[in-house]
Amino acid sequence: MKLIIGYLYGDLMNIYGDTGNITALKKRAEWRGIDVEVKIKNQKSKIKKGECDLYFFGGGQDQAQELVARDLVVSSKGKSIKSEIERGVPLLSVCGGYQLLGDYYKPHKGPKLIGVGLFPVYTEASYDRMIGNIVVESMFGNLVGFENHSGKTYLKKGAIPLGMVTSGFGNNGKDRSEGCIYKNAIGCYMHGSLLPKNPKLADWLLKKALEVKYSKDVDLEPLDDSLELQTHNIAVKKFG
Repeated sequence: MKLIIGYLYGDLMNIYGDTGNITALKKRAEWRGIDVEVKIKNQKSKIKKGECDLYFFGGGQDQAQELVARDLVVSSKGKSIKSEIERGVPLLSVCGGYQLLGDYYKPHKGPKLIGVGLFPVYTEASYDRMIGNIVVESMFGNLVGFENHSGKTYLKKGAIPLGMVTSGFGNNGKDRSEGCIYKNAIGCYMHGSLLPKNPKLADWLLKKALEVKYSKDVDLEPLDDSLELQTHNIAVKKFG
């Protein structure tokens, strides 16, 4: 088996350890004998149907977000990404990537950055800095990460949150929701990076990618996650 991971704007959207998510996905696949190729999809790239089996979209500074938001619309990459998610391709997006896959992001100054419309959410800049460790109850069990954002994201009617915050701020610091999940796509605010400390979520993404690509049920070979789970459990105990 082989997987191709598309790293969306990996040259611009890669802060707070987000690239570690790519490393975790790649190593967890390779430890099971699955070949992995990582393709960085930047402003000069095209996104073709079936080219990538799994996508990752990290966070970035405001200037980078403006460039990426414009490119998503002008190049029609946004439409291509949305089309791939509709057919089941999994995706993980964090912070700025999550915001740009919603309806829009409204900064303090300037016009709205129009999003892809994949997640039924919208984000508005605030003067509150939501920063610190975060613990979230989700369908994957407790998730741990690190958030650092001033944008406040609000779920629209019918949107499904990734989970509920037990410690931290989450989407907006008010309703306890964190992230959003649509089909096999996940958006959230958890940097840190997220996947090395949450192996169950990493494996879910790999499993979905393989099942969509090969059109069959896939059972991943178990790995020795004792160190990862020890790290995870310590974080839950300390910050939860």
